[in-house]
Amino acid sequence: LFPYTTLFRSYNRNIPVGVMIEVPSAVMIAESLAKRADFFSIGTNDLIQYSVAVDRANDRIAYLFDPFHPGVLKLIKLTVDAGHNAGIPVAVCGEMGGDPAASVVLIGLGIDELSMIPSYIPPIKRIIRSISIDTARKIAAETMAMETATQVKKHISDELDKLNIKSYLS
Repeated sequence: LFPYTTLFRSYNRNIPVGVMIEVPSAVMIAESLAKRADFFSIGTNDLIQYSVAVDRANDRIAYLFDPFHPGVLKLIKLTVDAGHNAGIPVAVCGEMGGDPAASVVLIGLGIDELSMIPSYIPPIKRIIRSISIDTARKIAAETMAMETATQVKKHISDELDKLNIKSYLS
């Protein structure tokens, strides 16, 4: 008998199983995936790269890699809606989760959890504590109607200026 057989029998069969949403095709079948998952985690770095067709490692075109692209925001919203409709939480990992301006929109879109490197936690906490969920939802809803990343970024900046929390942004 294989010596590790007892080891494999003793694992917890109720470990939550999640799905990484990192490509637009996964977003398009998110409702189906949500039926089989305990949670979603949106890998924003890859989702952005594959949805806007920009290799972020290519110095000649990396400037086009933009988390505020309206298409990216709509993909995130579709994922959140699919997850929440199935009763599962949706998290974000990747650089977008640690961006103070993006955190407002992500929370407004319904993201349940943000993952980031430890040094980003204090500014994100300040932002989250300085804004109501209703305000974040309003800002996110308004960005969903915008046509360019430039418009989205200006809108977020203007809204945070009105709330006197611009100083938290890098």
